[in-house]
Amino acid sequence: MHKHARWLLPVILAAGCNPEPQTRAEAAPPDSAPAPAVVDSTFPPEEAMRRFREGLAEPRGLEGGAGSRDELVRGFVDALARQDTAVLIRMHITRPEFAWLYYPHTELAPPGRYLEPKTVWLLLRLESEKGLTRLMQRRRTAEGRLRCEAQPRVEGPNRLWERCRLGTRQLFGTILEREGRFKFVSYKTDL
Repeated sequence: MHKHARWLLPVILAAGCNPEPQTRAEAAPPDSAPAPAVVDSTFPPEEAMRRFREGLAEPRGLEGGAGSRDELVRGFVDALARQDTAVLIRMHITRPEFAWLYYPHTELAPPGRYLEPKTVWLLLRLESEKGLTRLMQRRRTAEGRLRCEAQPRVEGPNRLWERCRLGTRQLFGTILEREGRFKFVSYKTDL
C-alpha cells in the first residue's frame, strides 16, 4: 500500500465519499425547486417612473443652459475649443430634468412599445458619453452656421430641435427648448 493511502482512506470514508458516480438527480437535494425560467422585472409605467424619480427633486425648469439655440451652440463651440468637458456636461439635461420635464412628454417608441425611463436615460447617457469622448479625442473644432429642422417637434411644453448641424457635421443631437431655456438632450455625433 502506498505510504499516503493509510491516512487518506479513513479521511475519504469519514467524508462520506461514494466511489460510484452520482447522477444529477441523486446529487441534488430532495427539497430543491427548479429555478424560474423567466424573471419579469418590468414595472407598470407609473411605478417605473416613481422608482426612477425616487430621491430626485423636481426642477422648476431647465437650469443653466442658454436663452437661445444660438447662445447654446456658441457656448458649445467655446467649451469644445477649450476642451472643457465640465461646461459641456452642464449644457446637457440632468437626470431630474429628464425625469420631470423631458421624459413624461416624449414619444420615444412606436405605439404599443414602452421603454422604461431608466432604460431611455441610460441610452441617452451612453450616446452622449460616446459623442463627448469622440469630440475630445479628435480635438474637433466646431465651425459653420447652425442648421436644424425648419420647425421643432412639439411634445407637450417641450420643443425639440432635431437634425442640427454646424456646417456639414453633426456634433450634437437634439436641442430641448422649454420655457425660453435651451439644453442638449444628447451629444450624438457623426464623427
